[in-house]
Amino acid sequence: MTLRLGDVVPDFEAETTEGPIRFHEWLGDSWGVLFSHPKNFTPVCTTELGQVARLKPEFDRRNVKVIGLSVDPLDAHAKWADDIAETQGYAPNFPLIADQDRKVADLYDMIHPNASDTMTVRSVFVVGPDKKLKLSLTYPASAGRNFDEILRVIDSLQLTAQHSVATPANWKDGDDVIIVPSVSDEAAKEKFPQGWKTLKPYLRVVAQPGK
Repeated sequence: MTLRLGDVVPDFEAETTEGPIRFHEWLGDSWGVLFSHPKNFTPVCTTELGQVARLKPEFDRRNVKVIGLSVDPLDAHAKWADDIAETQGYAPNFPLIADQDRKVADLYDMIHPNASDTMTVRSVFVVGPDKKLKLSLTYPASAGRNFDEILRVIDSLQLTAQHSVATPANWKDGDDVIIVPSVSDEAAKEKFPQGWKTLKPYLRVVAQPGK
């Protein structure tokens, strides 16, 4: 199936390195990041898992649960974890799904025949507490993901879910934001009493709420 932004993501049951889960129940009221790997014991994925383990406190701070997926079995995940700890300095501290039957990979359209008939492409799905898809990214097998960028987008998603703003190009937490066009100037005066800068009638820049 093709997942589009705003769709409720498919629920599933799976075996993981931290025991069996039902995905929606496991997420609970948290945000979630589900990310797949073409295969265990591959070089780029090894660096990525180490990086996510290093950044896990940042995901935790944002109330985001992370979970990885590979089509390899559980025992292979355990052996791979030793390699990741040895080479990256961080062992996986989040669950890894063993998707041998490719059930989850098929549910989330992670296998692209033009890339491989069996291996998952390097996909990322950011899911909100409402279980709806907020972001999806697909990388080729040769390009490692930038998880600092994924954290940046999560910051934007969480901010814009609470306030009537959008974030401009290259925005980082603490930077100015944009008042969305659907908010009139009259309504904006109530929402942003500190005022804003109007660059164009449709481009109103304001300090990030809460900063």
